[in-house]
Amino acid sequence: MARTAWLAALGMIAAASPLSAASQDPAPAIGAPAASPDARYCMNVEAVTGSRIETVRCWTRQQWAEQGVDVDQDWSREGVSVIA
Repeated sequence: MARTAWLAALGMIAAASPLSAASQDPAPAIGAPAASPDARYCMNVEAVTGSRIETVRCWTRQQWAEQGVDVDQDWSREGVSVIA
């Protein structure tokens, strides 16, 4: 009898686990913080071929755009700081 109750409880836990995991929404991507046009956004830049050291570049939004980088889109992954 105790074994049946234990199996039933275990079955309920197993059935509820995927439901609770699936109901959590992923965190929305947050864009870069707002700052003046002269503010520099510091972001990680991919390492040069042959090196494992990532570099950090600090440029204005306009300079990042000239390099083909959307600061608001890439900030959540690569953003480091903002220098006002």
